[in-house]
Amino acid sequence: MFGARCLLRALRSCTSAPCPRHKPSARLSVRDALGARSTNGERVKVQGWIRSVRSQKEVLFLHINDGSSLESLQVVADSSFDSRELAFGSSVEVQGQLVKSPSKKQNVELKAEKIEIVGNCDAKAFPLKYKERHPLEYLRQYPHLRCRTNALGSILRIRSEATAAIHSFFKDSGFVHIHTPIITSNDCEGAGELFQVEPSSKIKVPEENFFNVPAFLTVSGQLHLEVMSGAFTQVFTFGPTFRAENSQSRRHLAEFYMVEAEISFVESLQDLMQVMEGLFKTATMMVLSNCTEDVELCHKFIAPGQKDRLEHMLKNNFLIISYTEAVEILKQASQNFTFTPEWGVDLHTEHEKYLVKHCGNIPVFVINYPLALKPFYMRDNEDGCCCDLLVPGVGELFGGSLREERYHFLEQRLARYLDLRRFGSVPHGGFGMGFERYLQCILGIDNIKDVSLFQDLLIRVL
Repeated sequence: MFGARCLLRALRSCTSAPCPRHKPSARLSVRDALGARSTNGERVKVQGWIRSVRSQKEVLFLHINDGSSLESLQVVADSSFDSRELAFGSSVEVQGQLVKSPSKKQNVELKAEKIEIVGNCDAKAFPLKYKERHPLEYLRQYPHLRCRTNALGSILRIRSEATAAIHSFFKDSGFVHIHTPIITSNDCEGAGELFQVEPSSKIKVPEENFFNVPAFLTVSGQLHLEVMSGAFTQVFTFGPTFRAENSQSRRHLAEFYMVEAEISFVESLQDLMQVMEGLFKTATMMVLSNCTEDVELCHKFIAPGQKDRLEHMLKNNFLIISYTEAVEILKQASQNFTFTPEWGVDLHTEHEKYLVKHCGNIPVFVINYPLALKPFYMRDNEDGCCCDLLVPGVGELFGGSLREERYHFLEQRLARYLDLRRFGSVPHGGFGMGFERYLQCILGIDNIKDVSLFQDLLIRVL
């Protein structure tokens, strides 16, 4: 009896004790796995696509990439895992131990315990081939797959990092992010052709608009930002803008992203230019720091030497010259221009690129344009009311000005068009930056002559 009670107690003790279980595998991206500092055999799970397969007698080597980094993660598995379905392009989930790699080519590798094929791929029929650098003309035929290539994958990561860096700069500088409308009834500057928005239904009531007024895809969020600058001292927007200009050039994309900002209580153009220079340098340094391998790939295969030119831009303070000085420099140039430089005429891209070269390939602000060359909202004064930032290889990247807040000046200019009411205006200024041109500048891809290839590199249409 005593023995039976002891046995019962022992059984109860065993059933109340927790059963040993395997610690679940931590899910890691390839980027995080490659950057892991400790390799004490932690069990991890990695998901991605096979970039290469190498089978030996007793061991199987796979390289897995999930788009988080240019470099792939090496997976080492027993030869028993070998399968025809483990082919280039297949998607897999690998569980195993992250260990230090004996190879000098990588710091860590994944010792596979389990490999699950999520989606197989027929490597022979797959249009992308292992270790083959496909030309852009070929990749354009496969818009759903080209993002898997190193070049376009790198540019997409750089684009993502640049977007985050720009938002980070404005947030750290105290700006409020405003989502301005994409569908709008205003034409902002009236400087470009518009895409009109209409319902797709074929049945339409004559002379009747869906929004009661004609509506268009936005060409700029500036007017909405100026309204917001009456309540917030610093605002910005970062979104798509559209131009219906029938011009196939890298400066006239139908859809592109624009960074625009408005700052209240600004009375000095110098203050505005400091923000522009700070935005360019801060965002660029963050991209160079966080996308080292991707930028290296672009500078090595797409624009050799661009890295040194970019570092040269970041080391130096941006220069400032007046519009009059710029015209004089162009007139004295030994170079023959397609458009003859004349005072009172706007600068063309060829002029802008020459000015930057003349200034030692350092970005340069051109200020004090004639009032007739600028929009109506530019402040009319004599101490530098507007500026364009010119950068190497691109020309104009930023455009900005002090805004005209004096009611009687605006009333005189717009009397024929608007019925103005005054609501306590304050001095303010703002600027805009084309995001595609910014990417063009830091990557140095201006040397691509084929416009459609250029658009492919900027990933305008996936």
